[in-house]
Amino acid sequence: MPHYRFPKPYADAVARLRVPSGFLLLIAFAWLSRPSEASLLRGVPISLAGLALRAWAAGHLEKNQKLVDSGPYRHTRNPLYLGTLTTAMGLAVAAQSWWVGGIFAAVFVLVYLPVMELEEQHLRKLFPSYNAYADAVPLLIPRVPGAGSDTPFSKALYVKNQEYQALIGFLLGVAYLWWRSGNVV
Repeated sequence: MPHYRFPKPYADAVARLRVPSGFLLLIAFAWLSRPSEASLLRGVPISLAGLALRAWAAGHLEKNQKLVDSGPYRHTRNPLYLGTLTTAMGLAVAAQSWWVGGIFAAVFVLVYLPVMELEEQHLRKLFPSYNAYADAVPLLIPRVPGAGSDTPFSKALYVKNQEYQALIGFLLGVAYLWWRSGNVV
């Protein structure tokens, strides 16, 4: 049985707070951002890499239907969360704010890591082969090369998993940063 860092009551509580914490992040992001054209040029490519990883993962994910070990799931058990973390890092760089980066990091550690543990518990119950998968594939930091299947990316799964919402949110965030930097066209 794996060892968990967070007590289940805490993890359950923060799982319910994941969406509301996103709104608090949005407020902090808007208030604390001090972007410049240079910071946007540094941060946006990092965020785009995170969004690309999220899109790749969403095109393989069949939630609660099968244990996915293709695409980025060959390299990390949590490519969506890794993509979220990478996107947030890029936005913090673009926002040119240590405060934004620190708040994003704190939310990731205090909210997303416990949620990842809850999801792992769920997947262990749902898929008997999950333990072997977890032994072979790291939790978050990718391992290259990865072991898994060669199932191709599915645009239909990308749409079904509504990953386009992350892209829309990102574009709105970048538009806000561009406006805030004084580069309004």
